[in-house]
Amino acid sequence: MLARLASASLRGLDAEPVDVEVDLSRGLPSWNLVGLPEAAVRESRDRIRASLSNSGFEFPLRRITVNLAPADRRKDGTHFDLPIAIGLLEASGQLTGRVADKGCFLIGELALDGRLNPVAGALPLVMHAKNQGFRSIVVPERNGEEVAAIRGITIYLASTLLEVVGHLSGQSPLQALCVSEPVDDACDWPHDMADIRGQHQARRALEIAAAGGHHLLMVGPPGVGKSMLAQRLPGILPPLTPEQALEVTRIYSVAQDHSRRPMSRIPPFRQPHHSASDVAIIGGGSVPRPGEISKADHGVLFLDELAEHKRAVLETLRQPLEDGSVVIARAADSLCYPARFQLIAAMNPCPCGYLGHPTKPCRCTVAQIRRYVSRVSGPLLDRFDLRIHVPPVDRDELVHGVPGEPSRDVRSRVLAARHMQYERMGEGRCNGRMTPTEVERFAKPDREGKVLLERAIEHFSLSARSYHRLLKVARTIADLEGCANLEARHVAEALQYREERM
Repeated sequence: MLARLASASLRGLDAEPVDVEVDLSRGLPSWNLVGLPEAAVRESRDRIRASLSNSGFEFPLRRITVNLAPADRRKDGTHFDLPIAIGLLEASGQLTGRVADKGCFLIGELALDGRLNPVAGALPLVMHAKNQGFRSIVVPERNGEEVAAIRGITIYLASTLLEVVGHLSGQSPLQALCVSEPVDDACDWPHDMADIRGQHQARRALEIAAAGGHHLLMVGPPGVGKSMLAQRLPGILPPLTPEQALEVTRIYSVAQDHSRRPMSRIPPFRQPHHSASDVAIIGGGSVPRPGEISKADHGVLFLDELAEHKRAVLETLRQPLEDGSVVIARAADSLCYPARFQLIAAMNPCPCGYLGHPTKPCRCTVAQIRRYVSRVSGPLLDRFDLRIHVPPVDRDELVHGVPGEPSRDVRSRVLAARHMQYERMGEGRCNGRMTPTEVERFAKPDREGKVLLERAIEHFSLSARSYHRLLKVARTIADLEGCANLEARHVAEALQYREERM
């Protein structure tokens, strides 16, 4: 007897339809799984056998053939366990009726005792089932929070194989999951700007970076607050829209990363160690998974000790910084993941860290300093809109200074500036992502500003990219002031954030 169920295989952040065909025929008991299954799918045989037996069902002692069609595409993921097991029960007559006629989609990994374990990529699989016209879907209970925001399809949560069989047979229907809105937790970021004492220029640069989505590089001696500043950026960024929160949740679902709450409105903040490989940062593997730059989508990627990162890793960031996406190419396939992140980096000015310190002498030679600074290439430096020097905090400000301005006040100005940008260029578009055409249209300085720019180009030997990035920063400064026109003072302030001693 033949049973056929619908399933899907993950491909990047999307899913492709797969037919699970289970056939029982006469002959010596055997199990053949065909259709280019990966290791996790091949190992499902033993999980399904034990799960059926321990749930009180009879494992059919027949010649079993399981086909995952189309047969020319690789299939990966443990979510095939549940449809294969239900197909075996249907083909052996232990489950009456055809599951395909019920319009129900099934995903889930089976434990040996019949429990349903959570699966990677539950959110893209549910979205695929909805787009394919399925009326309902059964997912593991522990994937419930992840998929609760999806509308247009009835979602049932199950914790065991017995519950799924009872639901499909009509004996004990499962309760439908209530659709929930994305949690409004944008103000729950634990780090506040009020903790920063002094560092007025760095605070201002961080506010500009947040308002315009600009990339920021902070250079300074150890212990001056560079990492502390970077960790407070998500608290002043605009909250994610529901669409952005859904995209970020899809990325974390596919990556099987549970470090972030599903559908959170807080922008992601990723801080990989400087020993991370290029695959960890960009993404990849035999089955390509999202890397740190994709997990920081619509959020912040913070690279502390920038010069300590591998040169090859840093160079791979150049194209995603421009394109907002990364293409992971392998011999068998090529996948594109979003990477619209904001790069914040921090580094010391020299190996010992005290070059230019007012009291502590630098112990490095000129050759050591040049070698250290050259670890960060010119093309990568050119992609930072803001490059500032962070000096040591004044003793009086540190000991007797009052707390800094809180994040909620800074965020209000950032939101007002972002609102101006959205009205100008469309929802979700910020100054840091302006095209050259938009720069010429929306960031045209006045006559005094043009004169100042001409002098800056001659003095600093600015590239065309640096020139456009300078105008983008000036446009953001004007937006923070609520000015429609770009004036010379905005250009002058933008020039202050071009640290040319690197």
